[in-house]
Amino acid sequence: MVVAIYYIWTMQCNPLCIFENVSNTSKILSQQSNITIDGKLIEWHSVQTSGNEIDAISETCKVLCVSNIVGIVGPGLSREAHIIATFAKTIGIPVISYSATDPDLSDRNVYSNFYRTAPSDKTTATAIIKLFKRFNWTSSILIYQNDAFGIRGAKVITEEFIKNNLTIQESIIFYISTLSIHDNLKNKLTHSESRIVILWVQSTYIRLILQDALKLNLVGPEFIWILSSSTSLDFFNKKYDEKLIGLLTIEPVTGTFVNVSINTTLLNAAYNIWQKYELESFPGSSKVNSFALFAFDATWSLIKSLEKLCSIIKNNSSSSCLSFIESSFCFDRRFIQSDLLLNSINQIEFLGVSGPIKFNLNSNRTDRINGSYYYVQNLQSSSNGLNFVPVLEYVDSDDWNFYKQTTDIVWPGNSLRILTDRAMLKGKHLRIGIIESIPFIIIINSIDNLGQNKTKYIGYICDLIERLKNEIGFIPEIQLVQSNQPYLESVQAVVNGDYDIVIDDVTITAKRKESVDFSNVIFDTSVGIIARRIPDVNIDPLSFLKPFSSQLWLLVFGICIYAAFLLCLIERQDNERLQNRSILFQFLMSVWYSFGNIVGYGVDFNVNTAAGRLLTAGLYMLSLILLATYTANLTSDLTISKSKDIISGIDDIKDGKIPSDRIGILVNTSLEEYYLKEIPFGRRDYYPLKSRKELYDSSLEGVIDVAFLDSAIAEYFTNNIYCNLTLIGEDFRKGGYEIIIPKKWVYANDLDVQILSLRESGQLEQLRRKWFQKKICPISYEISTAIQIKSMSGLFLIFGLITILSFLLFLWSKRSTFKKHFFNLLS
Repeated sequence: MVVAIYYIWTMQCNPLCIFENVSNTSKILSQQSNITIDGKLIEWHSVQTSGNEIDAISETCKVLCVSNIVGIVGPGLSREAHIIATFAKTIGIPVISYSATDPDLSDRNVYSNFYRTAPSDKTTATAIIKLFKRFNWTSSILIYQNDAFGIRGAKVITEEFIKNNLTIQESIIFYISTLSIHDNLKNKLTHSESRIVILWVQSTYIRLILQDALKLNLVGPEFIWILSSSTSLDFFNKKYDEKLIGLLTIEPVTGTFVNVSINTTLLNAAYNIWQKYELESFPGSSKVNSFALFAFDATWSLIKSLEKLCSIIKNNSSSSCLSFIESSFCFDRRFIQSDLLLNSINQIEFLGVSGPIKFNLNSNRTDRINGSYYYVQNLQSSSNGLNFVPVLEYVDSDDWNFYKQTTDIVWPGNSLRILTDRAMLKGKHLRIGIIESIPFIIIINSIDNLGQNKTKYIGYICDLIERLKNEIGFIPEIQLVQSNQPYLESVQAVVNGDYDIVIDDVTITAKRKESVDFSNVIFDTSVGIIARRIPDVNIDPLSFLKPFSSQLWLLVFGICIYAAFLLCLIERQDNERLQNRSILFQFLMSVWYSFGNIVGYGVDFNVNTAAGRLLTAGLYMLSLILLATYTANLTSDLTISKSKDIISGIDDIKDGKIPSDRIGILVNTSLEEYYLKEIPFGRRDYYPLKSRKELYDSSLEGVIDVAFLDSAIAEYFTNNIYCNLTLIGEDFRKGGYEIIIPKKWVYANDLDVQILSLRESGQLEQLRRKWFQKKICPISYEISTAIQIKSMSGLFLIFGLITILSFLLFLWSKRSTFKKHFFNLLS
């Protein structure tokens, strides 16, 4: 009696595909166990399908028209299972599949007559998610075939990824009708940020896709391929062995592989029958495909359910347990005991050859309750060539654990280090554009021993590139951006592919963001206002002495003493106030006379000699010039000491305290965009500047009063080069400099991680201190207004001549006295 249809997919028939042999084994074992239906032995009818749904339903109808079929084992393909399960529901017979894994088939409300012994793709997707979490992977590329298995499998994997905050970067379709991928596989993979490829296709198609990927150099050190099943390596050229190392497979397996109890008695009995009747097709117990054992359990479930059904009917009535509403048209046939048979399947429970078999009567799911086991195989090289080696195991929604007696996982590139899921810059040649901008990029030109011109780049950016190179391992090719508008054209150069990236003092703006992307911040900065420095004069208790230099004060004091000595010499004998007095009194009165005349105060006695009057005239002249100069300089110092910066900050500019044409703005920069956006009167009537050199020169020459400049650069230049320029007020528009990178650059994450690592380790701050803490200008820049001796040298020269003339006049007036003394000495 034929009671079941057994489906075999013809494309699976290879030396390891033994599903038809399993059906024969099950049939013989049932007969040996004396399992009968209405006293007759169970028979089977095999239907071979090619994946065409219409052919599958047609072949099924042909069998139904000539045989009493009460159940179907299969089909093997999800796209066939949908139509066969729907048809079986119509005629009232169960379908138990061993390899149709489409998650939509799990819905009992839709497919009430459907069961399966293989895990659903949703369970597989959960296992994949846990595998990603184990290795801290966050993204993947998914390649799937365009049928029910591929499309719905891709859908459930994508849903699970989204639910767990993971990302499918690219979804690529393999068309089974043309056996090809219509997209440019190389572009899709190399331009994706992820380097994990999930290959969700049936085993027959895996080798086709891998062969194409190998030719395109997409298998190997850069990409980790995760296959939905293992594949024969006999189809691959031996020259690709090195690249194939590191492949992973994630496959459902039986309990034997994960140390879970199975029915070894039943399994051994099945193997014995197989070897007895078809020894040439038996591959060996270790090589039997897990889906073959799922097929055995599917077949045995139907057999045991039929046995239970007939036992129940026999005990309650004498009618046959196989009753049909006959019809020559297969769609009109009905199995009368349909509900009883489905209840028997729902209640059946036994230990099968793949693990425990049980279906939940009260659940809306068609899947078996337990028995979802997986292992990860890793393609490794050994003395026997390449072999798939189990490395991880997974049991019923638990977590991944190392496989029993496992070796290390060998990753692509023959590495034992766990690979990341993102594109890596290691070993890549990177064309880096830089812009001359002191101290970020400083160009040093020199001539070597051979007389050749050499150009060397130093600065913050060069040090940063060196540290990134050491951390990441890329190979830098540094090129200077040659342009009159480097910031504007550097963005376009990245868009055009002239450079891979541009590193310098570049800030992100909305307009730039439309064309390119930016890395993490490499340098924190803000905008400052630069202006001419107003001298700082400190007021102290001795500030009244500041108009003259200390040397000049000493000179004035010396002149006072000198004039007093000369006056005492000239007047001591002829001036009544000095006659008959002590020499000390005469000298002190002379000092008083000199001081009084120098400060313009005057004294209470007069000179009597012509020489004394001439000396007094010199003191008057000296007094006139010194007092006028002192008064003017003191007034200037006091005025300056009370003065402030022309503005206090950005708010004063917004309030219009400086005419817009006195505000310098660097054109085609983010500073210009900020000015036009934020300043209320932001018309283009500001003073346009084409370079920083022009900015500094215009500020020093008084062409502009203030200018906007990035505060870090402004601080460097005002501290080291332009000491008479300064920053005014508080910084504003806090931000930073970023690296210009192409849109959706696949290496962006790798670069950002390393930049963040440099920041967290304090290396960016070290570079900032190295290049920006240097300070040559005085801490307090002060313009001295004190009058120096040199500026008064003419005055003192004239006074010196006057004193000489005065002394000569004194000698002339005393000539008779000198003669008398001279003759007295001679006599």
